[in-house]
Amino acid sequence: MLLATVLATIAPWAATSPAGAGATSSVQAPSVPGGSVPAYWLVASDGGIFSFGGAGFYGSTGGMTLNKPVVAMASTSDSAGYWLVATDGGIFSFGDAKFFGSTGAMTLNEPVVGMAATETGAGYWLVASDGGIFSFGDAGFFGSMGGQPLNKPIVGMTATPDGEGYWLVASDGGIFAFGDAQFYGSTGNLTLNKPIVGMTAMPDGAGYIMVASDGGIFAYGDARFYGSLGGSPLSRPVVAMAMTPDGDGYWFSDNNGAVSAFGAAGYYGSAPQVLNQPIVGMAEVAGTGIFSGSPYQSGSYGYDISVYQCANLPPDPHTIGVVEVDGDGTTFANPNPCLPEEAQWAGGGLNLYDFLYYGQASSGPAACQGDLACNFGFQQAQTTYGWAQSAQINTQVTWWLDVEQPSRFWSTALPENAQVVMGAMLGLRAEGINNVGIYASPGVWNNVVGDYQPDVPYWMAWYSGMGGPFNCANANSWTSTERLPTGPVLMTQYSDSVNGFDGDYAC
Repeated sequence: MLLATVLATIAPWAATSPAGAGATSSVQAPSVPGGSVPAYWLVASDGGIFSFGGAGFYGSTGGMTLNKPVVAMASTSDSAGYWLVATDGGIFSFGDAKFFGSTGAMTLNEPVVGMAATETGAGYWLVASDGGIFSFGDAGFFGSMGGQPLNKPIVGMTATPDGEGYWLVASDGGIFAFGDAQFYGSTGNLTLNKPIVGMTAMPDGAGYIMVASDGGIFAYGDARFYGSLGGSPLSRPVVAMAMTPDGDGYWFSDNNGAVSAFGAAGYYGSAPQVLNQPIVGMAEVAGTGIFSGSPYQSGSYGYDISVYQCANLPPDPHTIGVVEVDGDGTTFANPNPCLPEEAQWAGGGLNLYDFLYYGQASSGPAACQGDLACNFGFQQAQTTYGWAQSAQINTQVTWWLDVEQPSRFWSTALPENAQVVMGAMLGLRAEGINNVGIYASPGVWNNVVGDYQPDVPYWMAWYSGMGGPFNCANANSWTSTERLPTGPVLMTQYSDSVNGFDGDYAC
């Protein structure tokens, strides 16, 4: 549902057009050996916690009045607790995370900007923007930059796997290694487009990765590059990152909680579109693979509609209400003239969808790398978003990208069609939309975009082999056997023969 791996790249079942996609539901991801998968937490500056992928929730400071804002978090080694740290070094412990001390009662030269926990979970370090280190519990002190002149302030830290050292990173990407932490390189002598905001280390301690506020990634040592958002037109800055336990993937989040997943890091959802306070940190955690970003409560029913339902809207009651933004009955290159009325019908269950088709455009974001089809998808999505804004409806909802079969809509070059879809994801991301998914039927998707499999949620169009309109388990099995979007099936579509509309069911 977010632009996760944006630049990653059957039988002809017929899809029913979503002409005629709140609350949170949880969709189980496929099981994995060992019963757990790498998941993640996000923390906001008020200490509010957002759990994804089955990560446990152990409490937060979201409802408390804090002396200073929270700036970072760290998890215990068994994933059963976490610490939050504020700029004054105040520590908040939840779950099995123990309190070992803080600087909350001290007068600091500079604010605390990050923290890291020891492997045992019996201690932690805090780092201030001047590079000063504060050690608590069994966290050893191995040196600091406190009192030394820095070119740029420290913005974060990470520890070595054995807890016998740590790295500090400055906003220019300068690296400072202490204890058994080795220096593998830095961007301290480079001119960056945007400042570094965080780092994480490889599980063997032989490398590390830094992320900049534009989503640019810098990998050193044995750390591998799996992708980035560098060159993407982000509306909000990236603020934090985390790595999978095997080092085969990573996530990062912008300050609105839009999560991007790369490599083997699974995408399990993003924060709600509207937050009380911005996201400031994230941490990896062992989870169950539950998807935590569904727009509708599991088991909800409703409808999807377009211009063809003008003056003939589906009946109440309904929870799901997905409305097409583009389309005037003859072309998809115009706004839906009934959009305001249909959005009002959808009410609190409003989602929006954009009917995609092939085209070329001469200009687009750097992330499109000059591809004319990607440029077109980017511009098309931004135009559609603009139409929704002009209709004065709520655009801060989940969006779906509709990919359908008719050959007149698409190029015979399937990779170029995939570029249109990738560009559209970039276009919505540039507008600050956290949650974006794909609508298509299994065979149609592959016939249009080939092997392209974005790691985003999937709204499965009705098809004859679904095994019943509400068989979400069967629908999810198709995502593992066919070349479909790799996010979970969040909704299935069916033909509501009683009411004569396209119905939808939330998995």
